Amino acid sequence: MSPQDMRIAVNTRLLLSGKLEGIGWFTFQTLEHIVRQHPEHQFYFLFDREYDEQFVFAPNVTPIVVHPQARHPILFYLWFEWAIPMVLKKYKIDLFLSTDGYMSLSTPVPTCLVIHDLAFEHYPEHFVLSHRIYWRHYSPLFAKKAKRIATVSTFSKEDISNRYEIDPNNIDVVYNGAHDEYRPLSGEEREQVKQQYAEGCEYFVFAGALHPRKNIVNLLKAFVLFKKRQRTNMKLVIVGRLAWKYEEVEQMQLTMPFKEDVKWVGYMNVDELSKVIGGAYALVYASLFEGFGIPILEALQCNVPTIVSNTSSMPEVAGDAALLVDPTDPEDIAAKMHTLYKDETLRNKLIAKAEEQVAKFNWQASADKLWACMMLCTKKQK
Repeated sequence: MSPQDMRIAVNTRLLLSGKLEGIGWFTFQTLEHIVRQHPEHQFYFLFDREYDEQFVFAPNVTPIVVHPQARHPILFYLWFEWAIPMVLKKYKIDLFLSTDGYMSLSTPVPTCLVIHDLAFEHYPEHFVLSHRIYWRHYSPLFAKKAKRIATVSTFSKEDISNRYEIDPNNIDVVYNGAHDEYRPLSGEEREQVKQQYAEGCEYFVFAGALHPRKNIVNLLKAFVLFKKRQRTNMKLVIVGRLAWKYEEVEQMQLTMPFKEDVKWVGYMNVDELSKVIGGAYALVYASLFEGFGIPILEALQCNVPTIVSNTSSMPEVAGDAALLVDPTDPEDIAAKMHTLYKDETLRNKLIAKAEEQVAKFNWQASADKLWACMMLCTKKQK
């Protein structure tokens, strides 16, 4: 039985209209379910800039803009260590939920902290120095101070527990889900998508923000190898915004062989992206490291087979519905692309396994597990 009439504050600074990505989608989907299912509680959504009304999900949500905008380590410190404690005190908050791995060390309010991954610990060279220094200093402190931690995969749970010496019993796995827009397309719909984005040809697809951890350079090298070995008009469609440290990707855009067969379509909203993923021959997601890897699940929900990395959480998410590759080896990625292209029986087997795998993940279950984690934060320690 949960406490009645609680005041719950939520860090919602990544609910950005038209810019929702992994953590933003997790926040959106879980909170939309939670606030509607628990009208007995009052939720205070804490934004660091003007917000879109679409994120005020129900009458029991009070949006509050808290300055300054927290987009730099100095501003992270000011927002979380000064501004947030004052807001929590002013509104007599009983519980603070932070869904992006950041929290305040300066408040006595019990905090439920969601840590999606520790990518910066594994690949520090992929991140801006100022952010890396901040994360490496504060993240272990956040993990130790949090009343309870949620994370998005068993892999990440073990990673957080081992690296920061956190009792695994204090960490709950709350999987991501995929948006309902992601569904199998009809033959006619697939043809329309192929005409619009791939000159009417079959295509591999990648979706995600373009930064070094997503391993776009090795994906492009693998696609070149695939095209050299296989006479085909197959395209590669890359969906995502340029994030950071993308200079090598830009250089390859200009100089790589078969560059005319690579279609760069930028960031897409859900209704567009679901069609582009649903129309693909296969998703190729050879990321170096993921706490979860939502595009994998989105593809499987569309009955699109996947080629994914054999590292971190990705085998956990893809299950038996994927071919696994070494993300550091373009030859291996290209070989799996070639195998899937040539073996229609294998492709159909992977599609058949997709339905079984996606049944393990849905946003309602995720919201329920996150709520359970939050409620454990409110229990008095014995």
